[in-house]
Amino acid sequence: MTAFPRIGFVGLGTMGGPMCQRLAKAGYPVTAFDLSPAALERTVAVGATAGSSAADCAAQADVFLTSLPRPDHVEAVMAGENGALKGLKPGSLWIDLTTNRNELVFQLASEAPDGVKVVDSPVTGAVDGARNGKLTLFAGGDQLSFDRAAPVLGHLGMVIHCGGLGTGNVVKLVTNQLWFIAAAAIGEGFATGIANGVELGTLWHAIRNSVGDSFVAQHDAPSIFAGHYDPSFSLDLCLKDLRLIQELNRNVRAALPMTMAAQGAFALAASRYGAGAAELHVARRIEDDAGISMRLEGDWVPPWQQ
Repeated sequence: MTAFPRIGFVGLGTMGGPMCQRLAKAGYPVTAFDLSPAALERTVAVGATAGSSAADCAAQADVFLTSLPRPDHVEAVMAGENGALKGLKPGSLWIDLTTNRNELVFQLASEAPDGVKVVDSPVTGAVDGARNGKLTLFAGGDQLSFDRAAPVLGHLGMVIHCGGLGTGNVVKLVTNQLWFIAAAAIGEGFATGIANGVELGTLWHAIRNSVGDSFVAQHDAPSIFAGHYDPSFSLDLCLKDLRLIQELNRNVRAALPMTMAAQGAFALAASRYGAGAAELHVARRIEDDAGISMRLEGDWVPPWQQ
């Protein structure tokens, strides 16, 4: 293995594109592929080589990364006789950055060619984190595989080894579980304050300097104030992750009403505005029903431009 392993990267969307570009800019030889010609062109422009297919990228890679929206996309790319998994060479490493279903990760790992190792490493930190190398990556896999993955993933942000294969997805989904609860709740808090005479800017300042503070209050609230609700992540993807969380929750054997309430809030927003609407429409639904506005004047730079 060279100091700069050959990288294959598939999935150049909202998160994958910036991550792949960071690896290319860091000097790794990167072969990339995406179904979107425009996304591929953006990555080639910063030094990557265009692959002809996902399988082509896998065949050339020492370290192969996938960053895809949903588990079924991973299955479509990796599985089957012509899938990327079969093209991986012995001694290579597949790192799946997708927030995925563990059963699928385990299945694909069991079908990998001899000598191919697998790490699941979903990410958090939004688009600005992907652009600026300030993500948090939750890695699951054996220690030797993690030690190989960590130098590559370190260019993307902080890497946390969560345990064996699959634990990265569990930790990522737990963090999303808490995010969904907070995101569903902040609109309720804003509405309660506004309806009872508190100016929104004052309320936000107080929340951020109190026990009510959260990533949602710090990072996401400006997307509500600006009125775009952060289209970099859709309600459909929120509901996808909530379904994966519910699968994990079956092992808890206790009622988890906060998570169920959050799922209901996002489902209600999706039924109102469409599954493709921006994630924080979960707050807009409260605005519309209550007849209040959560617009706040300010220089709210969208996360994908930071």
